[in-house]
Amino acid sequence: MLSNTLSPHERLILKLESIADVTQSEREAVARLPIAVREVPQDTDLVPEGDTPSACCLVIEGYACRYKVLRDGRRQIMAFHMAGDVPDLQSLHLKVMDHSLGSLTPMVVGFIPHEALHEVIRSEPGLGSIFWRDTLIDAAIFREWLVGLGRRTAQQQLAHLICELLVKMRAVGLTQDETLVLPFTQQELGDAQGLSAVHVNRVLQDLKNEGLIGGARNTITVPDWAKLKAFSEFDPTYLHVRRLAA
Repeated sequence: MLSNTLSPHERLILKLESIADVTQSEREAVARLPIAVREVPQDTDLVPEGDTPSACCLVIEGYACRYKVLRDGRRQIMAFHMAGDVPDLQSLHLKVMDHSLGSLTPMVVGFIPHEALHEVIRSEPGLGSIFWRDTLIDAAIFREWLVGLGRRTAQQQLAHLICELLVKMRAVGLTQDETLVLPFTQQELGDAQGLSAVHVNRVLQDLKNEGLIGGARNTITVPDWAKLKAFSEFDPTYLHVRRLAA
């Protein structure tokens, strides 16, 4: 399952370079990190709530999500993560996981020991700043999602999410144009937006009927990027990507 195009270390470096300047010395330090690569089935907890991890999880292939489950079984997804992301960087400093990290698709992940990350940050302090920047961007995304849940229409929420994912995918080379593979079920999209699967289906049809998106099955195309951005009031500033497409 592991792609031959980019190694785990290259995936991580590409992600870091999408949000900050990375020196040659810092790239070499990242390339020396020990990464234990594993294949993980769909719908598997990578790091469960309440765990005390000793390693951070790098997404190499596939998609993961952060989530919490209420007592009655309802799930709230708080973020989607793709190749290059290290969704549990906070575990370097917060001992107990206060939410779960799970796979949405079959995945390839890499586990980087905390001690190795602490050591590389000690030897290359600039990397510590970049990792800190990454967690701050996560916080910015949480804020934007909160605005969406509280104030945007269901149609705007989903359109905004499509814009967000497209920008993030472009930044790490997962797509080159206005087409993205969205391998999430309608239930998973609903869990992220506080909607039922039936409601998500109606919203997708609304966006297609308005000519804002196209595509079939798990592929979404954006025929008019400017129009979709305007409809969802999407401003990519909060993603803090170094090189943004128009």
